[in-house]
Amino acid sequence: MSTENINKEDNKSSYGNNVNPKKFDKRIAIVTGSDSGIGQAIAIAFAKQGANIVITHHKDSKGTEETKKAVENEGQLAIVVGLDQKNPSSIEKVFQETKNKLGIPTILVNNAGADSTGKNVKDMSIEEWDDRIRTNLYGPFYFCKYFLKELENSNEKASIINITSVHQEIPRAGASDYCAAKGALRNLTYCLALEVAEKNITVNNIAPGMVLTPFNQEAVDNPKVREQQVQSIPVKRAAKPEEIANAAVFLASDESSYIHGTTLFIDGGLMQYQGQGA
Repeated sequence: MSTENINKEDNKSSYGNNVNPKKFDKRIAIVTGSDSGIGQAIAIAFAKQGANIVITHHKDSKGTEETKKAVENEGQLAIVVGLDQKNPSSIEKVFQETKNKLGIPTILVNNAGADSTGKNVKDMSIEEWDDRIRTNLYGPFYFCKYFLKELENSNEKASIINITSVHQEIPRAGASDYCAAKGALRNLTYCLALEVAEKNITVNNIAPGMVLTPFNQEAVDNPKVREQQVQSIPVKRAAKPEEIANAAVFLASDESSYIHGTTLFIDGGLMQYQGQGA
């Protein structure tokens, strides 16, 4: 057999003639808050790898349509579901529509969230605190709960990826609502990883630092503001949403099957900067 033919045989592997199989062929992924920013980038990245996508949003229907078009341009199916993730019945509706229109999801990315009020504890209303905690912690809890119920009688490989933040570890004055919720989501992830460890389901966090999304719109719009804000980041730049999306693809893939119950920090070295110059 010639060298050329040997190489052809090697490339076939267990996928037959498909030399570069897509990682998520025919799998279904729910990506919350996929109307913009990190969520939108993750939805598109998963579609590029063959997944059909459930796109969720709270208010930005225009953004979700952009995501849907991008997913469909990759040859994948997409459905859009509006929701209030503080409301468990709204989240149940997402799973009902997913099952009816696409099938059983095996990838869940809890990305949707709300930034802090920017208020100190003494100035924050009970309603403001409750809104941020329910959005950033209760919402992912509800999604994880219903996702696992859908998989109860299945042995399919599945993945839960919770998008937390460097602020699961780094406190920030005026952001106790956000930091408390992200720290709690980290621990929810770790506990959940123990509960499902034998069920062929991986559970992990991605904790981004500064990313150029609507969360940081002033830095996106104003290079001078951006330059000032990145000075505490060792690599001296913010991340692009696609850089977070690439990590999500990895954590949901077979290549990361032994990564379980941990946090992947994507922060340009920011976590290592803490305490420097003290």
